[in-house]
Amino acid sequence: MLLHVYLFAIFFATSCSAIAIPSPIPEIPSFLKICHQSDPYLSDCIKQSVNSLKPYLRKGIPALGIPKCEPLHLDEIEIDQSSGPIYIRAIYNNVSIFGGTDFVPKSIRLDLDKNVIRLKLFIPRLEMVSNYVMDGRIMMLSITGNGLGHGNFTDIDVIVTIQMERYLNERTGSIHQSVDDIYVDFEIGHATVHLDNLFDGDEMLSGAMNLFLNDNWSTIIAEIRPKLEETIAMLIMKFTNTIFSLFPENVLLPP
Repeated sequence: MLLHVYLFAIFFATSCSAIAIPSPIPEIPSFLKICHQSDPYLSDCIKQSVNSLKPYLRKGIPALGIPKCEPLHLDEIEIDQSSGPIYIRAIYNNVSIFGGTDFVPKSIRLDLDKNVIRLKLFIPRLEMVSNYVMDGRIMMLSITGNGLGHGNFTDIDVIVTIQMERYLNERTGSIHQSVDDIYVDFEIGHATVHLDNLFDGDEMLSGAMNLFLNDNWSTIIAEIRPKLEETIAMLIMKFTNTIFSLFPENVLLPP
């Protein structure tokens, strides 16, 4: 069960925004399959558990403090890229992400001795709608604007490696896990974007820039990818540590 909730964090951007912490230890819902450390097919059990969780993520799981995640709402995402051919500062507000609950767990590897977990996920499609403010330069071309932004991303492969550590939780008096370090890597099969109101609403310049962005999406993603991966990793760490604080290790993954 370590990854029922855990996997949920992975791309929700991989992290649902508001989480209420029950006290002292919430009861685990009956629809969540518990996996045991001694299970010789532990990875398969965890995958089954993750798949059993997915339908409930759309509307949220109040018993675990998990809010509705379809769509996923984020208050703000900030990108500040100042090296290479892309210099850009962008702030996305009131972000809605659709399609995250359709993720497919491809593989899950848990090293109990090293306390490391490695996840491979596939997300068929993500759609993002938000307000944006942007200013900068992309491959020598100036870009500025604010308004509504829309993006579609398909065939997304995600790899997440998480180093965990154990600690004594004073609230429960039990051993819990926490995320000590995290690494996120992703590949996008294809992307399309549209930004309204570029260049103060100049339709000709706006149309040309949107065409340029879509023709060169892979180059642009490659340049800002480290910042995106860092942002996703921080969201996952924050969310996962909140979940880990709810349940002792021997409840999430008993012997």
